[in-house]
Amino acid sequence: MDNIKVVSFDLEGTLVTPDFSQAVWHEGIPSLYANQNGIDFERAKDIVLREYQKVGDQRKEWYDIKYWFNLFGLGDYRKVLERYKDKLSHFPDVLPALSSLGARYRLIIATGTAREFLPYLLDGLESHFVKVFSSISDYGQLKSPQFYTQVCKEMGVQPFEMIHVGDSRRFDFVAANEAGINVFHLKRNQESGNGDSLKSLTELDTRLQRR
Repeated sequence: MDNIKVVSFDLEGTLVTPDFSQAVWHEGIPSLYANQNGIDFERAKDIVLREYQKVGDQRKEWYDIKYWFNLFGLGDYRKVLERYKDKLSHFPDVLPALSSLGARYRLIIATGTAREFLPYLLDGLESHFVKVFSSISDYGQLKSPQFYTQVCKEMGVQPFEMIHVGDSRRFDFVAANEAGINVFHLKRNQESGNGDSLKSLTELDTRLQRR
């Protein structure tokens, strides 16, 4: 990996905790649906979650908050994002790793999260990145080998000149690997990293400093 020029990161579950998005999807939207339809929260949550499952996370609509607000007739989606912004947090290893890696590489975000969420999720982090790519909003697709290939083209690098780090085996590790990118699978709950897996971003920084 001596030719690495770009280090790419997934966002949710990699840099930021899932608390904000979980609150939006599992508390905020059911609460609005309950108020809109005059039913209790638990019943509303059951209805909303069943609708989520009908779509499933293999379709782009799953990640599109505007799709769900239109489906449920909930009005302006921004009110629920504002309501839960106090839930936003990033993992403690993130800022030190980004500061160190950013001194040596160009850093980017390659996420499946829709752009409506990004001003919130990237608050306090955005200055570390030269570019942010959303597969859903920018390309209308889930993260795929084709998405990562396009990211490389737009960054002006060959796949072997980029590293991608993420917590999803399918959408980060497998998809980016199939595009020919160097990939690390972030598993924060494991005791130690090995091979192409990491337990923290600090470990990534250490490995790249040693190469």
